[in-house]
Amino acid sequence: MGVLLMAALTGAPVATTGPAETVCRIEDDRLVEISGLVSDGSGYVVVNDSSDDADRRRIFFLDGDCAVTRTVKYPSEPQDTEDLTRAADGTLWVGDTGDNDKERDSVALWRLDPGSKKPTMFRLAYPDGPHDAEALLVGADGVPVIVTKDPLTAGVYVPDGDLRDDGTTTLRRAGGWGIPIGTGTSNPYGIRGRAVVTGGAVSPDGRRVALRTYADAFEFDVPDGDVVRAITEGTPTPVALPDEPQGESIAYSSDGTALLTVSEGEGGVPLQRYPTAAPVSPSPSPSPSPAVVAAPAPNRRLPIGALIAGLAFAGAAGTLFAMRRRHH
Repeated sequence: MGVLLMAALTGAPVATTGPAETVCRIEDDRLVEISGLVSDGSGYVVVNDSSDDADRRRIFFLDGDCAVTRTVKYPSEPQDTEDLTRAADGTLWVGDTGDNDKERDSVALWRLDPGSKKPTMFRLAYPDGPHDAEALLVGADGVPVIVTKDPLTAGVYVPDGDLRDDGTTTLRRAGGWGIPIGTGTSNPYGIRGRAVVTGGAVSPDGRRVALRTYADAFEFDVPDGDVVRAITEGTPTPVALPDEPQGESIAYSSDGTALLTVSEGEGGVPLQRYPTAAPVSPSPSPSPSPAVVAAPAPNRRLPIGALIAGLAFAGAAGTLFAMRRRHH
């Protein structure tokens, strides 16, 4: 009855999917806190979240068997790298946006251009105080979109102007997404694991985006290229990602036919493949990814499910997510 009630409150059907297929296992002992994943041709790229071990603070390139083929160092120490996304032109973006204690004056994005051996850092500041965020998206327009880990309603933020490598750009809240917590998908954290966003991905053709929790993925159609509008106004399709130990990474396969996930963990972590919820569309001609263009217009609609669920759970929201992590 509880699951049905939550589904009614949030308007979300119970998530279903076929069994996951293990693509390969990541055996490298530096990759035990994977927080970001993208598919890169015949291989993959991953990042750890913040680590005390300098050998883990890198961008890792893997082959099709999940073996590390090369790494790229950051020119300075990142604080808490939490997601990774790939733009249409092959540019990699790392979201250095983790802030469990909500004490950072600014967060950062790292951009690694195709063929470059050193990423460039851009600092950003929230207009309404610190947020913890673990999801980063870049759509066809090249604008980075940060989705926060705020419980029940995730904030959606975009740069309010061009990114600068010599200063700090203010972010703008472009809307919010009421997280459908009524899927009923089993995960180590119960209902808490269904109430926060831990990763995001954009399909190769740019026509779909996915946000994930510790329990599920949610796919949105992006028919007009507007990622923010798709998330804040669209109705997603859930895909269950049951019982991943600590699922924070999600990506689309190179052909767009599957969602890929990997959890934090040691001892041969499996990279898993799930069928996508949406049909695959023909890929449009790729367009260049500009540094940053004008940010999308803000959303003015907050899902009613988020308001109702928020009232029900607001008293517990302050303590729900002290479940993580061993470090900042």
